[in-house]
Amino acid sequence: MRGESLRTIAAPFVAVGPSGVAIRTRLVHLRAEDEEVLRLVGAHLGSLAARDLKRRCADGLEHSADSWAERKRALTKESSSRWAGSITKATHDQWALARRAQSAHIHSLEAGVRTIAHRLSLPVGEKGSRRAPGGYRSAKEWFGKSRRLRVLHDRLSAEQADHAVGRVRVVRGGKRLARNRHNLKAAQLTQAQWRQRWEASRWFVQADGESGKRFGNETIRVTPEGEVSLKLPAPLAHLANAPHGRYVFTGAVVFHHRGDEWADRITTNRAVAYRIHYDTGRSRWYLTASWTIPPVKAVPLSQARTGGLIGVDTNADHLAAWRLDAHGNPCGEPRQFFYDLSGSADHRDAQVRHALIRLLHWAQRHDLSIAIEDLDFGTEKAREKHGRRKRFRQVISGMPVSKLRARLVSMAAELGITIIAVDPAYTSRWGAQHWQKPLTHTTRKTTRHDAASIAIGRRALGHRIRRRTAPPPHDQSDRVGHRTAQAGHGTPGREETRPRILGPRTRSVSPDAARTRETSASTTVRDAPVDQDWVQDSLLLTD
Repeated sequence: MRGESLRTIAAPFVAVGPSGVAIRTRLVHLRAEDEEVLRLVGAHLGSLAARDLKRRCADGLEHSADSWAERKRALTKESSSRWAGSITKATHDQWALARRAQSAHIHSLEAGVRTIAHRLSLPVGEKGSRRAPGGYRSAKEWFGKSRRLRVLHDRLSAEQADHAVGRVRVVRGGKRLARNRHNLKAAQLTQAQWRQRWEASRWFVQADGESGKRFGNETIRVTPEGEVSLKLPAPLAHLANAPHGRYVFTGAVVFHHRGDEWADRITTNRAVAYRIHYDTGRSRWYLTASWTIPPVKAVPLSQARTGGLIGVDTNADHLAAWRLDAHGNPCGEPRQFFYDLSGSADHRDAQVRHALIRLLHWAQRHDLSIAIEDLDFGTEKAREKHGRRKRFRQVISGMPVSKLRARLVSMAAELGITIIAVDPAYTSRWGAQHWQKPLTHTTRKTTRHDAASIAIGRRALGHRIRRRTAPPPHDQSDRVGHRTAQAGHGTPGREETRPRILGPRTRSVSPDAARTRETSASTTVRDAPVDQDWVQDSLLLTD
């Protein structure tokens, strides 16, 4: 690392807990009439939501409270005031999300333009460094990248023009599903199956909660006994089977997860939002309940470090973890929690959740906090930065860092475990440099990821990643008395064995005193040197 400028390392911090809760259950024992009502309501409200989103996108940055009120009045005529409020709120959230995605896309294009322009300015074949890539390998690649630079320039100009006027592009139902319509064979779907998924994804059956109203929601109401009823929109009021234009579904729902918390909220008439959606793959209807919770009070960082912690390194197929004491020393053996990110989204989500559960249970048994990297691969996925390293880009893109971090914080809050986020800079490199070899022996092979988990844990504890200077063993003169402190930043050989210090090894003489190896003169005549002259002193004679 000599001669290389290092970026500033951010200080570790305690991650903030979740601010909301969402639970889901299945709507069972539905009759054909119930499902038909749900389809009609979803299709009608979905068309209103699509129309409202179109108007909001057309307004752009000229949106105002007056235009919002006008849109809501138009929706109220065809549904109800509460349905109109839910639709407009969802529309604003969707527009804001698209706006953030547009900004992220612009930043990605700007990074790609800078990288390609830099590499084109270098001679062909010039090697790069750790900090900056070099020139392109051949004139053919240089020419291809010069054309791509023009394409990225055009895309960037178009996105910046849209961003300046607040124009966003949103596909209700998802762009991926829309594109599958033209690739049904590759998506392994028939036209009828695709049409069913497309329509179900565009339905809208969700309502925000209202504190003070009966059971916390007047539009979609769920009683403590599990009875579900729905306030029908005005054009579908003739389908009601209960007073006041309501439709009551057969069967009862049960929330197995957090059911007590949900029951406490609705019995005290606190706001609970509901969403009903249809899973086309399983042909099932689901009900999701959500509400906000007060943020969990974060413990001080000094308290979270008490007794040590567990450092965790996130990888493409597993979590590498190692327990550290309060002084930053690894204890016990390293642990790996594997997961498989192939297959469907539900399978990947279940794999990540299972790995996190095992990690959290291990931390709970030892009553320790968990230190994890504050990863963000948003700028690392561009092919312009890593060039031909396609496999590496695929690994980075496949790591669910944001979902894993959010789920870990949420699950840890339920168990009372503190999560400490640290800067990920140089943890893998310095961990392997200073910890991988010393911790490898005949019965244990320490991996680079295990060493990185130690580096993460030490950074969370406030220690430097480099190891302490090894103290001398007991039963020597200094008794490990003066070399147990952390080695200084500039101390050379700090991770090596302690060098021998010349000089007397007693506490009565300073260690800096010079030690002589010359033989002292003997005190007897027999052992005296032969070249020594003996002189007899005269005696003092007295009277």
